[in-house]
Amino acid sequence: VALNPWDVALCISGTIISCENAIVVVVIFYTPAFRAPMFLLIGSLATADLLAGLGLILHFAFIYFMPSEAVSLLTVGLLVTSFTASVSSLLAITIDRYLSLYNALTYYSERTVTRTYIMLILTWGASVCYGLLPVMGWNCLKAPSACSVVKPLTKSHLLILSVSFFTVLAAMLQLYVQICRIVCRHAQQIAVQRHFPASSPDAATRKGIATLALVLGTFASCWLPFAIYCLLGDYSSPALYTYATLLPATYNSMINPVIYAFRNQEIQKVLWAACCGCCSSTMPFRSRSPSDV
Repeated sequence: VALNPWDVALCISGTIISCENAIVVVVIFYTPAFRAPMFLLIGSLATADLLAGLGLILHFAFIYFMPSEAVSLLTVGLLVTSFTASVSSLLAITIDRYLSLYNALTYYSERTVTRTYIMLILTWGASVCYGLLPVMGWNCLKAPSACSVVKPLTKSHLLILSVSFFTVLAAMLQLYVQICRIVCRHAQQIAVQRHFPASSPDAATRKGIATLALVLGTFASCWLPFAIYCLLGDYSSPALYTYATLLPATYNSMINPVIYAFRNQEIQKVLWAACCGCCSSTMPFRSRSPSDV
């Protein structure tokens, strides 16, 4: 098979994604202090993105070194599972952030831990079900006219995935709007108590809103082109368009560790301790709300 530069780019992207998220998974798994709900959700996101990166690498290897229809279905199933889990984990993190502000007094309770595990079970259960569909026979290997822009996924399968993405995007947008309202309301109440002008939000509030805009804007800009193309394209569409929209979608898994993990001060302490011993790994962690992550 002739080497496709787009496949090489996807493989390179998968390698970077795997390395970044492997660091996050190892740090969270081997640090006992990272058992709080917000770190479990970040770990779920990193695990999903790690599997996505490995799936891109395996997809490249099997295409050019071990071509097989059965193996192709397995790698495509892995990619569908991992990317679905990644998007679902982002929604779970958003829900957790919202609840940490809406129910601030009861957030640090056993109910939050139970809710987190339920979200993780639902996230990975739905993702595995989506990923098993092509392996269990819902593919277009025997009916090329039923193929979508991503072979061997069928048009109906990709339609379900695209509609699910837009549903998640709409839910995240609504939740982040509510988070901004809560943050601004809290800032106004604090300003009134301290006799500051309530009309001028402080730097922390502006920074928080800017962070939320960055999170949602990054997610939308990475995935929207591919999701829209999945709705508009079909099996006869040029493969170039699929590659050109899928590659930016993989960047979301590359950016997620930076936004959700490497910016966290507790994770930074552990990384510094592991890399150069600049900080003590036993130093106490400051309790942080998910909205700060």
